[in-house]
Amino acid sequence: MKNIIAVILISLLALNTYGQDEEMKPRKEKESQSEGGFQKDHLFTGGGIELSVANSTFVVGASPVLGYSINKWLDAGIVLNFSYLSDRHITYYDPNTGLYYSSDDKLHRTDFGPGAFVKFYPLKFLFIQAQGEVNFASQKIIYPNSLPNDKTHTTAPSLLIGAGYCSGREGVGDMFYYISLSVDVLNDRNSPYVEQISNNKLNKLPILRAGIQIPLFQGRRRY
Repeated sequence: MKNIIAVILISLLALNTYGQDEEMKPRKEKESQSEGGFQKDHLFTGGGIELSVANSTFVVGASPVLGYSINKWLDAGIVLNFSYLSDRHITYYDPNTGLYYSSDDKLHRTDFGPGAFVKFYPLKFLFIQAQGEVNFASQKIIYPNSLPNDKTHTTAPSLLIGAGYCSGREGVGDMFYYISLSVDVLNDRNSPYVEQISNNKLNKLPILRAGIQIPLFQGRRRY
């Protein structure tokens, strides 16, 4: 009887160990495949929404992405950026006095453009990101004294550097949510991520983004 119980316990233990190995096998295979060239199940999509508020400026946007997990530490991809900026008080320069002043003129601006990014994960829940963009802008200045609106088009490069937190990521092929904070280090005057203030200075707007990363070509894997 004792021998039968021992055999049953050993069999159950073996089945449990085998089940755990089978459960972990897809992840191990995915991580080992990162060294074997392009793997379509390393592709991912998703994207985020952004929000930035400072003084009289408000920015909201969305950024769908298509990326590839090079390994469990590094992601890279392309992004298509859309953003809308509203400034309730535009700052102007007065050449007669050499001073800058804030007006009641309003600015509405729409930006779109392509970009590319890299994400490095020193920890499974933490990432550092660099994202380059070229933003094509269409802006309109609204004057309070019934003058015709002034419409212009501009182009500006941006380089967003920041860090973020992700929840649910274990490695390659995981779906997870993330939140990040970044700034535009290029500080171009026409960037959608800066605002002009007095004394010809530019104020970097903090860019808060939240989004989701969704792996592609995962077969019947469930989350």
